[in-house]
Amino acid sequence: MSEPNKPAAKQKKVFDIHPEGQRIHPKKATGRFANLRIFVLLATQIFFYGVPWLMWNNRQAVWFDIGGRHFYLFDIVLVPSDLFLLSGLLMVCAFGLFWWTTIAGRLWCGYACPQTVYTEIMLWIDHLVEGDRNKRLKLQKEPWHARKIAIKLTKYLLIIAVAAWTGITFAGWFVPIREFVPALFTGNAASGAITAAAIYGTFTWLLGHIMREKVCLHMCPYARFQSAMFDHDTLIISYDAERGEPRGARKKNANPQDEKLGDCINCTMCVQVCPVGIDIRDGLQYQCIGCAACIDACDEIMDKMQYPRGLIRYTTEAVLKHEYSDADIKKRLLRPKVALYGGFLALAASAVIAGLITRQTLHIDIFKDRGVMVRENKQGLLENAYSLKINNASEKPQTVWASVRGFDDIYLTGIPEQGLEVPAGTLITVPVQVATQPEYADKGSHPIEFEFRYRYSGAPESDTRTLKEKASFIGE
Repeated sequence: MSEPNKPAAKQKKVFDIHPEGQRIHPKKATGRFANLRIFVLLATQIFFYGVPWLMWNNRQAVWFDIGGRHFYLFDIVLVPSDLFLLSGLLMVCAFGLFWWTTIAGRLWCGYACPQTVYTEIMLWIDHLVEGDRNKRLKLQKEPWHARKIAIKLTKYLLIIAVAAWTGITFAGWFVPIREFVPALFTGNAASGAITAAAIYGTFTWLLGHIMREKVCLHMCPYARFQSAMFDHDTLIISYDAERGEPRGARKKNANPQDEKLGDCINCTMCVQVCPVGIDIRDGLQYQCIGCAACIDACDEIMDKMQYPRGLIRYTTEAVLKHEYSDADIKKRLLRPKVALYGGFLALAASAVIAGLITRQTLHIDIFKDRGVMVRENKQGLLENAYSLKINNASEKPQTVWASVRGFDDIYLTGIPEQGLEVPAGTLITVPVQVATQPEYADKGSHPIEFEFRYRYSGAPESDTRTLKEKASFIGE
């Protein structure tokens, strides 16, 4: 969108609202989009702070047990061999972000990004303790005195408390939080968990309170490559320059046409509420995080002036150029780039769902005993030794039966005929031996195949599942 023409003096006045190099003190915005941000913020933080405290089957419901190499997600237990699901999930997140950005711009940044969320929490604390924007600016200019020290101390204690509890909660996703929190206050917590909590809490304080909008302006890579996904049909926050220009002050009941002015009264409220300190009237800027605070502020002014809302709104460049109207959603959704990202997203999501449905609850790895390649047993048979790593990735004990094929006469020992019971959520190592007649296994390597049948202990035979693994037998 082209840059609107503004009088130089008024333009400088706008930019002086947030002097370069100084902390931005945005005015608190109220309105429908502010309420939506509060709802999303509360939803995400209830999830983050609350989920680790949920219990499931006498354990933490969601627990990423890195030391034990198990990820618990309610009834689902993932082990290292399920890492392909993590890769699929990352692809879903990536394509989901690309697809959504192409349609609706940086809504993720404005409503759900952790940086935005914790910056908003820190701004709430600022507003709660120090007051609104004007009071904060006034306090900042005052010399240090007892009242100012008390206010600043109270604010920093609240900020540190939020950051500390955020760090503790983060660690609680990786260690049982119901054990970690009491151990932390008694001095018996594991050093690794304490370190994780301290690092995450410190970065919450550093990025959310100290750096704030600087992260979005200078550190976030998403702001830099979003232009590759934007086009003239992407929904973004825009100022309608055709309607708003020329801007200027006027009396409340004045008709802008009589004053030869646009609807913008140049109140700068859209700049005052912006958490990154930009003037949306200058057109699309990479710094804009799409939070819509400027929309709420402008709509409030339009209501007071009895002008129609929407001078600043979510819209597209194509709408501002009158190619179609805001109501024509099909123009935004039915286009090749959206279909391409949507197709990749659907494929990745389908693969993850299919992987979860078909995943094995028992994982077996076969390792050849390299200490003794081949030996002759008491029966005069050639014998190879193997180690079976059996991982029960479920919350119930499972019974395993094993057999092997590859020669006309082949025998497997080490697994009882009645089956081997593997406790729930455990990894066990079982030594087994495979033997055959010497005439079948001449010198060299011979392919063989293990077949494992397993089912939950006590389950009917119809629930039996089969797992096959290839190995090699060394002859002489």
